[in-house]
Amino acid sequence: MHTIEEYQKLIQSAIEKELVHREPVELYEPIKYTLYMGGKRLRPMLTLLTCDIFDGDILQAIYPALGLETFHNFTLLHDDIMDNAPIRRGQQTVYKKWDANRAILSGDTMMVMAYDFILASPKDLLFEIFTVFNRVGKEVCEGQQYDMNFEKKNNVTLDEYLKMIHLKTAVLLGGSMQVGAIVARTSKNNTQLIYEFGESIGMAFQLRDDLLDAFGDEDIFGKKNGGDIRTNKKTFLYLKALELGSPKQQEELKQLFSIKDKQDDNKVERVLSIFQDLKIEEETKRLMDCYYDKGFKILKKIDLDQNKKHVLVKLAESLMKRTN
Repeated sequence: MHTIEEYQKLIQSAIEKELVHREPVELYEPIKYTLYMGGKRLRPMLTLLTCDIFDGDILQAIYPALGLETFHNFTLLHDDIMDNAPIRRGQQTVYKKWDANRAILSGDTMMVMAYDFILASPKDLLFEIFTVFNRVGKEVCEGQQYDMNFEKKNNVTLDEYLKMIHLKTAVLLGGSMQVGAIVARTSKNNTQLIYEFGESIGMAFQLRDDLLDAFGDEDIFGKKNGGDIRTNKKTFLYLKALELGSPKQQEELKQLFSIKDKQDDNKVERVLSIFQDLKIEEETKRLMDCYYDKGFKILKKIDLDQNKKHVLVKLAESLMKRTN
């Protein structure tokens, strides 16, 4: 087994190799900026880790992993335009640093590059990997559309929100692990179960993201504190507060989430105060625990020795406790 750092170095090395001497510079500079920005490299790392755990050749998994990473970053680049988000991972977003036209065109190119990387998969596995890639790619776009729909919908339910984050976040984490299992040529049962494990962890991962946006340290998290509140995003925290709040609190939350001024710090403070009064942080962590427990139950069914299962347990725990 390799370490997380070794997986990340393999991915970084592959990215740098693929982006050398690409022209026109104006097109590829935003792509380099986006991919070099780094982040946790979670999705490609999950692909390599899963392949390794099932005794596969991780060198065969690098390009499928790179395809998933490039696709993920492509979606972020376009999402930032749709969300008017100025900061990503503590740095200016592409459309802010350059302009929306270059961000759109560079994003389109990243999508094509993602397909090129997937095409470098082992030939006998190409159809299976492409099927997973296309399925999760479509589902991520469906999730983004639901997220956009919620901006204009006043009666979003908790179930609708959970469906949205399942599509927008969880399926890609599950799919990244599924691709690693396919490259390792493990059993169909293991491949399906590891997808479901990643899916469950992905749900908890997104809920943790929602929590960090509201209550995290801005310097560590790399985003402006209360970003979801400033943009009136109907996250689990907001919807749970509406469910638990008194009529007065419900009315105030709705009024606060009608304010369009993203620089209104008083709004953020007031919303966070209501969240704290209703113990929304604890409610969110409780649901996170449910998804982690579901993931661990699935893990028990996978045909792996205990030491390798422990690696996955430790990874899930680290994601649950992350601060950025």
